[in-house]
Amino acid sequence: MKKKIAILGSTGSIGQSLLNIISRDKNNFKIELVTANKNYKKILKQAKAYNIKNIIITDKKYFHIAKLKKNRKKINIYNNFDSLKKIFPKKIDYVMSSIVGIEGLYPTLDIIKYTKKIAIANKESIICAWNLISRKLKKFNTEFIPVDSEHFSIWYALKDKNIHNINQIYLTASGGSLLKTPYSKYKNLKLNQILKHPNWRMGKKITIDSSNLMNKVFEIIEAKKLFNLDYNKLSILIHPKSYLHAIIKFDDGMIKLIAHDTTMEIPIFNTLYSDNYKVIKTKKLNLQNLNNLNLQKVNKIKFPLINILKKLPKNNSLFETVLVASNDELVKLFLKKKINYSDISKIMIKFISQREFQKYKKIQPKSIKDIIKLNEYVRFKINSKHIYI
Repeated sequence: MKKKIAILGSTGSIGQSLLNIISRDKNNFKIELVTANKNYKKILKQAKAYNIKNIIITDKKYFHIAKLKKNRKKINIYNNFDSLKKIFPKKIDYVMSSIVGIEGLYPTLDIIKYTKKIAIANKESIICAWNLISRKLKKFNTEFIPVDSEHFSIWYALKDKNIHNINQIYLTASGGSLLKTPYSKYKNLKLNQILKHPNWRMGKKITIDSSNLMNKVFEIIEAKKLFNLDYNKLSILIHPKSYLHAIIKFDDGMIKLIAHDTTMEIPIFNTLYSDNYKVIKTKKLNLQNLNNLNLQKVNKIKFPLINILKKLPKNNSLFETVLVASNDELVKLFLKKKINYSDISKIMIKFISQREFQKYKKIQPKSIKDIIKLNEYVRFKINSKHIYI
């Protein structure tokens, strides 16, 4: 029997990688739903190529255009996620949640009840709403697997281990495009320099987050929540080749190193086939990378955003939403050339240290509305005319 699956954010890089994997094994899968925001052309092509019956396009303009452009009468095109109950009369087997940004919160939470397994690539959902997600996972008995290469690597390594026996987990960071650039030259950086990531092909936002290690701050927060660990058991090491993704040291003295090629197809493949054995074609073991891991401690002067980790609350809180929203808006301001690259970290640290935002460390999100409301307020404050003077 074919496995029934859904892909939230099918036109993005994660969604397309998943479709590439499925294309090599079409006889074993039936895609019940794909979603996009604006890219109606690509999603209609996907519907045709994979014989997909249901599509959600959340942007109203492009939803109406898609309705006019569709060339198959049997395609159902919806404009929001209220249609999930109609699309899924029974639980499906697998969902990939890969909608980028805070917009992925509602869909991720809404679809948990309709699937046996969910793989989440949406950082914002985990960072801002993990207590809400974990509650729903338990309520509807839905299995969860993280997709990020670092968190998948940890999950993979811990499958047969007691989480209480962990001594330390190290997440690796490439150091991004500016690893070899002196901090003194940051003021004169050009955008194309920052966007030249040495190992990964990614969008502008995540490439910038990689260059100043804000992405690694978020990944430490994710790891703390996903594996229920204290922050003092989580560390970051610079590993320029991005071949090694995590190191786990156990209390019994044993150490696990988890490595794979710099392609997201490997963790995505393993989330899809986690319950049965399947072979993926990969490159031979890279001895050159293994012999030259070149692991380094993080230079906190060059990467000042790492210092945020010392100021994080122990429990789930709305402060994580402050971090996500403020960083998003500061990166947007940089891309619009309203602030310099080095201003991202300077303003970020100053902004989140304000008393009105520090109070959110003691407030846990009770509903997704709490997160959305605070997200909008933080973005408004960042865009006020005084914030980057």
